[in-house]
Amino acid sequence: MIAPGPLNSICDVEGITVGNAEDHGLTTGVTVVLPDRACPAVVDHRGGGIGSRACTVLAPGSEMPEVHAITLSGGSAFGLDAPGGVMHGLSTAGRGYEIGGQRVPIVPGSIIFDLLTGGPKEWEHPPWWELGHKAHKGAGKSFALGNAGAGIGATAGPLKGGLGTASFRADTYTVGSVAVANPVGSVVIPGTNSFRAWHLAQGDEVGIQTPPATQADLWDGTPEGPAMANTTLTVVATDAKLSRDHLHRIAIMAQDGMAQAVRPVHSPLDGDTVYVLSTMARYIDPTPATVARLGTLAADTVARSIMRGVYEAESLAGVPSYREVHGR
Repeated sequence: MIAPGPLNSICDVEGITVGNAEDHGLTTGVTVVLPDRACPAVVDHRGGGIGSRACTVLAPGSEMPEVHAITLSGGSAFGLDAPGGVMHGLSTAGRGYEIGGQRVPIVPGSIIFDLLTGGPKEWEHPPWWELGHKAHKGAGKSFALGNAGAGIGATAGPLKGGLGTASFRADTYTVGSVAVANPVGSVVIPGTNSFRAWHLAQGDEVGIQTPPATQADLWDGTPEGPAMANTTLTVVATDAKLSRDHLHRIAIMAQDGMAQAVRPVHSPLDGDTVYVLSTMARYIDPTPATVARLGTLAADTVARSIMRGVYEAESLAGVPSYREVHGR
């Protein structure tokens, strides 16, 4: 039987915790995915406006194929400071690769553009290093959704975006994801109240979804906005023991969850990115069929996480929420 885990969260995966931190004055924040041990991980970039840090360690052939955390941040390129704060917290706790008596944590990170949401973005010192450090210190099994962490300044087309999560638990493994929904594209079928991926929703995690009464146009119009001004970021985690080649295949498949939830997707205006990591806690026989099943569940949790991020968000800074507009 396959069903959402008890938390319906990426934290249903054994060994995973998540931390959030926000600067409400600047309407920006950081989310950190923190495994309890170094994990093999991969990344798959599909958007045309990518902002990332330390992702070369995830490339095939890297001598450091494991990571200690993954950071998702607002702040555009300024937010690339956030992994530094997480690294400091990890090294203080004695975590990281030991090199000549020094601990060096490996923390890849990616950013969204949220600099136009909320009030003036003015600071004496950019806050994202401190936000990363705070998010690391606060990591646990429970975390806020919607206007929280890296999702506080997110927008999703004409709606308020946000932070979402979802999971599936099978007999021998768990798959979960967390997403910062900040796409230039639409997550709702035009002319309806239905999320594009409404059919994947489990229970009432995004309210009561019904089949749309009308068929959406094949093309919904050209999105407006400056280049690199949007991005959806996702981290997928599993406890299934897998090679990095298997994780890379799952990352490719997980991108299809983003494509089910957002249209247009992977555009020149987005920096769409999927990370996949394994805590290696449960042995499985990684047959092609099993890897395909894992990839399918990963894609479904990505789509559900994006929907939940938008559904849980509240109206902010003149950007209306899904529930304000659609009353669900």
